[in-house]
Amino acid sequence: VQLQASGGGSVQPGGSLRLSCAASGSIFDINAMGWYRQVPGKRRELVASITSGGNTNYAYPVKGRFTISRDDAKKAVYLQMNSLKSEDTAVYYCNADIRFSAASRTYFNYWGQGTLVTVSS
Repeated sequence: VQLQASGGGSVQPGGSLRLSCAASGSIFDINAMGWYRQVPGKRRELVASITSGGNTNYAYPVKGRFTISRDDAKKAVYLQMNSLKSEDTAVYYCNADIRFSAASRTYFNYWGQGTLVTVSS
């Protein structure tokens, strides 16, 4: 199983970016999905998450600016980032709880490889 993240890049303050993350492999279903970010010297922190039922949760610094969504048919999660600020600069990681068989109740947690977002003038 792989989680492939894309969409990072450099943008000026006030700009927008859309991150994408797609899971590949023999997957039965995916429960919660989310985006985290990390800057050097700091802990990885939750940015946003979305349940299989579509319930969302956002970290306070990004509320009203970021939107998380998912496409279960594509096994993908997205993060639309608007009104970007310099403090949003970080490596962004996608995360997912994945189940491989209908016969199992166990979900395994996976991380994507990270994509760098740089917000600078």
